[in-house]
Amino acid sequence: MLRYVYASDLGDYPKLSRTMFRDRADQFKTRLGWDVNVDRDGHERDEYDDLNPLYVIWEEPDGSHGGSMRFLPTTGRTMVNEHFGDLISGPITSPLIWECTRFCLTRGAGGHVAAALMLGGGEIMQNFGIEHFVGVFDARMVRIYRMIGSSPEVLGCAGTGRDQISVGLWHFDESAAAVVAERAGVPMERSRQWFDRAFGMTRYRNYARSA
Repeated sequence: MLRYVYASDLGDYPKLSRTMFRDRADQFKTRLGWDVNVDRDGHERDEYDDLNPLYVIWEEPDGSHGGSMRFLPTTGRTMVNEHFGDLISGPITSPLIWECTRFCLTRGAGGHVAAALMLGGGEIMQNFGIEHFVGVFDARMVRIYRMIGSSPEVLGCAGTGRDQISVGLWHFDESAAAVVAERAGVPMERSRQWFDRAFGMTRYRNYARSA
């Protein structure tokens, strides 16, 4: 199932939180060899985790992490503007654009997990009045995005081949949501139930807790 959890509320889900940060270390440090910080508990965290982002997390039946993404409004600090500004024509700052980073899948995760995460991103976009997501991705993600039917518009890139890094812009409408939902194996009604359970009466309001 999908969970929507602010960083300030991760303490309510200790197993989910612990396995998410460990899976991030496994993916970004161990498998991809990125220059990221891993603490003594084996958790990969960075400065943007301290800004109370919103996480979309696929929770496995045993309560562990299956995959996740992290969202922050571009009206505040973002990785794209602070570390990848040379790939875009100028800072991206808009209440209608959020940044999506740290797309992570646990080892052996099925394709439905990646699609479900994109479906969760679509729920955020549609219910919070967001028009686009912006994010940084590497070459390996191109195939994954194409597979789940959610390829971005590329704003800029650097490097070639497997070392290429790009900044992309995503739009997500109802027709795209239907395609991703089918690939995730999650009916749209259930996806909306998960979102409503997380936010209740806060649905349709703009993100404010960490802006």
